[in-house]
Order: sequence, then structure tokens, then C-alpha cells
Amino acid sequence: MSLGNNLFSARKKKGMSQEEVAEKLGVSRQTISKWETDETLPDIRQAKKLAVLYGLSLDELIAFDIAVKEIQEVIEKINQEVSDKINWTEVWSKKYPVLSAYQSQVEVPRFTAELSRLLEELQKEYGYSELDAFLVLKDILAGIWNNKKE
Repeated sequence: MSLGNNLFSARKKKGMSQEEVAEKLGVSRQTISKWETDETLPDIRQAKKLAVLYGLSLDELIAFDIAVKEIQEVIEKINQEVSDKINWTEVWSKKYPVLSAYQSQVEVPRFTAELSRLLEELQKEYGYSELDAFLVLKDILAGIWNNKKE
């Protein structure tokens, strides 16, 4: 996505018009339009003001992805009670079918014992709660996956 598209998406997400943004930044509406259509680029000071206005860091504004931002906001808003009601395996199985099939194919107890040992080790050595240890282990596994993709 281009910077112009990012600026447009971030502005729309905030529910602001080009006129409102222009007024807050002390520029013309046409300037905002030119930035959003990639005709011109805001200077670094204006880009920083835009980021602050849209509630983003400058890095987030440059790489703004409305879909990612919306998912992040949903995750931040969901409370534990609602999260506990969601069958996450079923939800993620729609995207990753292996999650609904592996139980009948994999010797789960064999892996459960080793993973439980690792969870206990994280709890004892670092004083993590059971949930925190689980999240740390999940993040370690995600790191291994990301390193293999590189």
C-alpha cells in the first residue's frame, strides 16, 4: 500500500474529513488530497503531526494497514469472559484445517508431557503464572516458526 493510501485509510478510520485534517495542520484541503493521492508527500514535520492526529506512531502511519489495525483493536477490546466462551480451535480450524484433524493423528499425550514439563520449568525458574508461562512458550514457538520462514 502507498503512503497516500495509508493516509487516506488512517483519516477515514478516525472519521475525519480532508477539511478537518487540513484545518488542524494549517494546510489546504487540496494539500491533504495531494498527499492521499501520492501527488506529493508531506514533509517529516507534517507526517509526524498526521501520525499524532491519527493516534499512530510515524512507523505505523507509514505501514498503516486498516485490516491489521482493526484486528488489533478487536483483540484489545475483547475481555477474558468473552474470550473464554470462544472455541479458538474451531475458529482457527477454518483457516488451518489441521487444527481440527490432528487429535486423531498425533500422539497428543506424548507431546503434552514434554510441553507440561517446559511450562512448569518456566513457572519455577521465572516465577510466571501458568497463563504467562503458556504465553511465553507460545511466543517461543512462534519465534522458531518465524526464524524458519526467513
